[in-house]
Amino acid sequence: MPRPLGELEDAVMTRVWQWNRPVTVREVLEDLQQERSIAYTTVMTVMDNLHQKGWVRREAEGRAYRYTAVSTRAAYSAALMNEAWSTSDNPAAALVAFFGMMSAEQREALRDAVRIVQPAEPEGAADSADSPAAPPDAEGDSAAPGTGTGR
Repeated sequence: MPRPLGELEDAVMTRVWQWNRPVTVREVLEDLQQERSIAYTTVMTVMDNLHQKGWVRREAEGRAYRYTAVSTRAAYSAALMNEAWSTSDNPAAALVAFFGMMSAEQREALRDAVRIVQPAEPEGAADSADSPAAPPDAEGDSAAPGTGTGR
């Protein structure tokens, strides 16, 4: 798992993820300057560091670069959660504590996510009295969109 992003790295990556297109240092700088005083060279260094760490790829455009995210914010968040969970000496207790911190909306999103990633039941399992049938999903595919693991 990659190291968590620092505060300025996160601010830069937030823009790259939100805009979802190749961006220049100048564009990120101008947006950041609406919130704080920051130098072009600082943003350039942060974006170069993000490139070196593998968070963004870049393509030369004239004398500048255009940067594109290598992964999504969701994948980054998932990696952070997985790292925190896997380093616990009691993963089950950590999950229970985490679920206890969630809002009702977050718990519903968790239920939806579990339904998406649950493996399909083996044939004949739905006939068993102690194995309720899995709820049908809208597209007949239990994999998340774009994962390529559809059944």
